Amino acid sequence: MLGWALTFLVIALIAGLMGFGGIAGVSAGIAQILFVIFLILFVVAMLARAIQGRPPI
Repeated sequence: MLGWALTFLVIALIAGLMGFGGIAGVSAGIAQILFVIFLILFVVAMLARAIQGRPPI
């Protein structure tokens, strides 16, 4: 999921440099949403692992 967020971030940067503001805005928005979802899933996975008694990492 983090890979997809980075992909959309790169698309947004390239589109912004080329002057495609609409595409850049949408791509940046998608990248932000995917990054937040990734962070939430990461924290949930770390908590679940800690509850099971295993070290987080």
